[in-house]
Amino acid sequence: MNYRHAFHAGNFADVIKHIVLVRILTYLQEKPAPFRVIDSHAGAGLYDLTGEEAIRGGEWATGIARVLQARFTDAAGDLIKPYLDIVRAFNPQRDMTAYPGSPLIARALLRPQDSMVASELEPLARKQLINALRRDTQARVVDLDGWQALTAFVPPKERRGLVLIDPSFEQKDEFERLAAGFSTAYAKWPTGTYQLWYPAKNRRLTEALADHVATVAAAGGEGKCLRLEFSVAPQQPDGALTSTGLLVVNPPWTLASELRVILPELERPLGQGGVSRYRLELPRS
Repeated sequence: MNYRHAFHAGNFADVIKHIVLVRILTYLQEKPAPFRVIDSHAGAGLYDLTGEEAIRGGEWATGIARVLQARFTDAAGDLIKPYLDIVRAFNPQRDMTAYPGSPLIARALLRPQDSMVASELEPLARKQLINALRRDTQARVVDLDGWQALTAFVPPKERRGLVLIDPSFEQKDEFERLAAGFSTAYAKWPTGTYQLWYPAKNRRLTEALADHVATVAAAGGEGKCLRLEFSVAPQQPDGALTSTGLLVVNPPWTLASELRVILPELERPLGQGGVSRYRLELPRS
């Protein structure tokens, strides 16, 4: 598949991915020691929802727009609120005109002692990301292939943090590259937290990736792998993406219980033609 993000910004997959991202970083904030975010495939940083690509895709209307309008229980609402507050900060006039990508969401949660390195190889997206971060001294944008960045930037000097691996899946071998890239990074930094995103269209590929990541994580002795998949409609082999997946290695101990509160309340607003469904598990290694 070709996942050009400008067409899909703010869709259901972004909502799930970014809620998890915010919950991980919120947990890391609980200790005063600094942490680092390493975003291997950072993208443009901020997406114009009034632009041609977003209008053609229109996916934000069934993603973030619905979640902003949904009513949640107090428990779920408290957990989702930090994410929604960040999105609202980029839309001060209330109308949805912009959606922040993962580097800007992560930047919003960095404390003065924290830092981020964001890798983006595509020239236009990299320029847009640099402009979005406005030469931020805590957030470094590098002109480097994301798979090379995984080797170059782990382990960070802080020895705490998150590696976000979110490739575009424009290449046919992207699942294999994701598995190999994670393995290389994890071998260098087995105590870091890793969040891997994938499109859940091909069951053979997704099962192989989950099994590989869980096995690599467990080989270190203490590593755990939390797997989340969220489907807004039955996935058709040649259809648009309706199922998204995340693997979180070394997740915060609170994350699974938080997601058990959050995910059931996202099923109705994100469902397309009915209520959506999710799976949340620790894959066997």
